[in-house]
Amino acid sequence: MAELSLEDIEFIKILANSDSTILQAGMNEATRHRLDSQIGVILREYYKENTMRTGSEWTAKFAKVGITEDDGKSAIACARRLGIDIS
Repeated sequence: MAELSLEDIEFIKILANSDSTILQAGMNEATRHRLDSQIGVILREYYKENTMRTGSEWTAKFAKVGITEDDGKSAIACARRLGIDIS
């Protein structure tokens, strides 16, 4: 399983602390692709770990870089509002 890059960490923190309406307005196709293909994969695995107990260890990786459980939930909610399928 891959480690979180600094870009991944910042992207997740932005999702966790931003208004999806503002993000949607400023999102270009490259950002949407990254959100779906990279950050979305991470958030889907994190979601599965926390709902299905898959043991993927994303919770520990998030905690190690300062992403709280609430941040993770907020990032998932924001990604969903941006049209990214998480579940």
